Amino acid sequence: MTDNTQHGNPSHKLESDVRSYVRSYPIVIKKAKGAIITDENGNEHLDFLAGAGALNYGHNNPHIKKHLIEYLESDGIIHSLDMATQAKNHFMDVFGDLILKPRGLEYKIQFPGPTGTNAVEAALKLARKATGRTGVISFTNGYHGMTLGALAVTGNKYHRENIPGIPYGDVTFMPYCRYTNTLDNSIEFLRIKLEDDSSGLDLPAAIILETIQGEGGINQATTQWLQDLRALCDEFGVLMIIDDIQAGCGRTGDFFSFEESGIVPDIVTLSKSIGAYGLPMALVLMKPEIDVWKPAEHNGTFRGHNLAFVAAAKALEHYWANDDFSKSIKYKSALLKEKLTAFADNFPQAEFSVRGRGLMYGLESLADRTLAGQIQKKCFENSLIIETCGSNGQVLKFLMPLTITEIELNKGLSIIRNACEEILENKTEQKRARKT
Repeated sequence: MTDNTQHGNPSHKLESDVRSYVRSYPIVIKKAKGAIITDENGNEHLDFLAGAGALNYGHNNPHIKKHLIEYLESDGIIHSLDMATQAKNHFMDVFGDLILKPRGLEYKIQFPGPTGTNAVEAALKLARKATGRTGVISFTNGYHGMTLGALAVTGNKYHRENIPGIPYGDVTFMPYCRYTNTLDNSIEFLRIKLEDDSSGLDLPAAIILETIQGEGGINQATTQWLQDLRALCDEFGVLMIIDDIQAGCGRTGDFFSFEESGIVPDIVTLSKSIGAYGLPMALVLMKPEIDVWKPAEHNGTFRGHNLAFVAAAKALEHYWANDDFSKSIKYKSALLKEKLTAFADNFPQAEFSVRGRGLMYGLESLADRTLAGQIQKKCFENSLIIETCGSNGQVLKFLMPLTITEIELNKGLSIIRNACEEILENKTEQKRARKT
């Protein structure tokens, strides 16, 4: 992410230097509603970050908020470890009826600690326990979290090197879909490695991946690649783990990002927007035969966050009882893709690459890897909060709330377009000045 510290430093003097987002967006936030964040000075900022994907339903969603207030006023239990509660049982009923059954999915639900990285830790432990094998295959540019197990399957060098001397788990990285132009079939390459007793790759317990790599640069796997990988997992008895923490919960237009490909993962991790209101919550979905846990083999104090259960159930009931919400996401996705494609056409000197699906898109300049950061900075100066991603922050990342209005979407895109135009014009003038 770009460091915008020249705008001031609103961080509290007691806060650790590990803070990150406040460096790019140095404001003190007072309130937020929908896709609008208001700082302590009353300035409004359009939000194209959405809590890094944790606010798919926007800030302070009114359809959810009133039920949270009612639950609090009724003295409904908030913390319950993993004991049974009405809120928890209702959430599971709703999730089964509105999400799993319509998609023909049969999963059991585990509630790990309420973060994405803890869901990944649980999934990796479960896969190893279920298969009796230790190895895991992950992919180039994958991102799965910052705790040691999840970090072991994360490719980014900056994150992996931040604790020197700590060995990571039994993980092998393979090329993701279309990782290079010279590798025609990365699945076939993986097959050869698995078949060759001298390849150095032992049969793994699991393969973990994102269908669209969020932090890695909005790299999207093709349907054929995902289907071939699913077939390979079946052939060799390897469990497939789909990390849908950022790309799930409607981000791609469907509830799960893997729906379009028709594959059925063995294990799915969810977090971020499954809590619906920015409330911490995580799930591990597993095929019933994989549920080999013994009691408390993976536990946590905050597995029973009942406010999150209430919020999640109400979000599912309001947005996923039919396909209207999904259609609205896909409609706005078409608008977003059209505008970003126009950016690429109108600014040929930037050599923009446009990629993504739903309301999860990336814009990368192949001519200037610093351009995304410059655009992000200029957008913030004009009251738009947007993030960068990729191995070197070279991709402008579009992750607005799914509930964003068409007017707000177009306003944000206009700010981005103006930023592109201003930055590229300045670069052109600087080139002319150097020549003279």
